[in-house]
Amino acid sequence: MTDTPLHYRPITELAALLRSGEITPTGLTQHFIERIEALNGPLNAFNLVTADRALAEAVAAETLLTAGRDLGPLHGIPYAVKDLFDVIGLPTTAGSRTVDMAPKTVESEVTRRLAAAGMIVLGKTVTVEFAKGIVGINNIQGTPHNPWHETACVPGGSSAGTAVAVAAGMAPFGLGTDTGGSVRAPAGLCGTVGLKTTVGRVSRFGVFPLSWTLDSVGPLTRSVEDAALIHQILQGEDARDDSTLGIQPEDVLTPLKAGVKGLRVGIPEDAFCDTLDLEVAKAMNAAADVFRDLGATVETISYPEAKQAAALPPAVNGAQAAVIHEERIDTKLDLMDPMVGPRMLNDRKHLATSYLKTLAEMNRLRASQLETLRDIDVVLSATTPIPAAPVDLVNGSLEIYMEHAQQYMAHTNIGNRLGLCGLSLPCGFSAEGLPIGLLINGKPFTEALVLRAGYAFEQATGWKDKHPDLGWTKN
Repeated sequence: MTDTPLHYRPITELAALLRSGEITPTGLTQHFIERIEALNGPLNAFNLVTADRALAEAVAAETLLTAGRDLGPLHGIPYAVKDLFDVIGLPTTAGSRTVDMAPKTVESEVTRRLAAAGMIVLGKTVTVEFAKGIVGINNIQGTPHNPWHETACVPGGSSAGTAVAVAAGMAPFGLGTDTGGSVRAPAGLCGTVGLKTTVGRVSRFGVFPLSWTLDSVGPLTRSVEDAALIHQILQGEDARDDSTLGIQPEDVLTPLKAGVKGLRVGIPEDAFCDTLDLEVAKAMNAAADVFRDLGATVETISYPEAKQAAALPPAVNGAQAAVIHEERIDTKLDLMDPMVGPRMLNDRKHLATSYLKTLAEMNRLRASQLETLRDIDVVLSATTPIPAAPVDLVNGSLEIYMEHAQQYMAHTNIGNRLGLCGLSLPCGFSAEGLPIGLLINGKPFTEALVLRAGYAFEQATGWKDKHPDLGWTKN
């Protein structure tokens, strides 16, 4: 066991400490509560901290362990919940002031599964309003502060608070959702691991929707192995989300440590690489060399479907969001975040013909890519083409905001439109000390392969062991 502070240990190490008796669920939960109390003022990761409830859940978890009832590797581990997931007894604000704030009476399927595995809810984390935004700005509840720099830099969104909480050691794991990059972009910009699952792998029941076609659920963690542990629990059928029906769970833990020797890794020559920051490009080249050194075959490939997917209009998620928020747009537009409301209103301009044509083209590209990637195991790119920018710059106007949003989702949005799964993990830092993320994309329902590739890269590098210097928070 290392001398890494408790709050920066991965779940695998915390689980070992719990079973050795070196720590208890109650002590571990109290440690994270105190960490949140110390840091949430300057970082604004949580909009609701449930300290009393968390300690009660920890006592229950501890009682079971003491009695010899071990629910598995997640038993007694605290975690953070993006404020889109319904948790019984807690409100779901979706980062807004326009929703019903009454405590929920029905549990989301994913938080139900985590509770059954013995996990402990620390509270709800700040999300971009209605999850509509890749940058991470929330002008209603406050924008979470990327912990890697004293200057407030964007955390990425919409799972902004979750990424900040994990990166700053306020929780060992947090739930996120991803419609155009909302797990992977904040993971990349905040230096954590983020897994975007294939739609159908994980139930979305009880999760505030943005797009029923593109929404997916995934974890943000401190390590790839932790992401695999969480995914193993979350995946599986749920009759209340028909996208999951007929999709059998996949064992992602057994092959996790098999290495990448013999795998074929593709780097597209016609997508993902057009507008890379020079420091990001250097980190990507170094990452490709790591895979070569590990025995993978790394080659430049043509991936025309990716470039075509990037060029599609936002008609699918835009039109679906306009339907979901129809009444809210009519009656509460003036209460919405100024970076969200005008875009919601603009979503109504998508014609039915544009929506249907885009959906059909998206499905065509999803089928076509299977032949293009037939002999490719995973595809590498940068998670975002540029590192995190200062919040004051991005939040200056809607026009400036959208210019940055297009950059931050340039790579991740391709994965949603093509139905890929994807893993973001740290692969370097800019001269300003801001994280750079590596994105490993896989064909639909190949999470095991993506996690395997990510684990091999992570073990061969030291990026996951870097932690932000938070001394400035005490000023």
